[in-house]
Amino acid sequence: MIRDEFCSATADWHHDNADIRMIRERVFVVEQRVPAHEEWDDQDELSAHLLARTAKRDAVGTGRLQPDGKITRMAVLEDWRGKGVGEALLEALIVAAVRQGAAIPWLHAQVSAIGFYERFGFATDGNPFDEAGIPHCLMRMTRT
Repeated sequence: MIRDEFCSATADWHHDNADIRMIRERVFVVEQRVPAHEEWDDQDELSAHLLARTAKRDAVGTGRLQPDGKITRMAVLEDWRGKGVGEALLEALIVAAVRQGAAIPWLHAQVSAIGFYERFGFATDGNPFDEAGIPHCLMRMTRT
């Protein structure tokens, strides 16, 4: 698959809520067994959201940027992983964070995804910790 088969764009939490929720439910709640009450928080209404959609407008990935410059809730449906969706979302979220004025974009990466984020200039900062029952590590961008 190439990026021509999908595009990422700004999403509106209220208008695109069903698609954002569908992706995050499948990835976090079903696949990764994150308790649903831990997945949904008050940051959704305050944050900027992105959606990746296919040419047929099917939602296949999402991510959000909190007002403090934290990139969160990166999720790509299983059939679309390894096809550039996560990369496109992360690149757009980094640009949005810089435009928003974040001095240093940051995130809590699942330990299994550290290598993915390192390719985009993020470096770990501190020891792993538990978040929603999954080992995570604080990562900060070292170059923008």
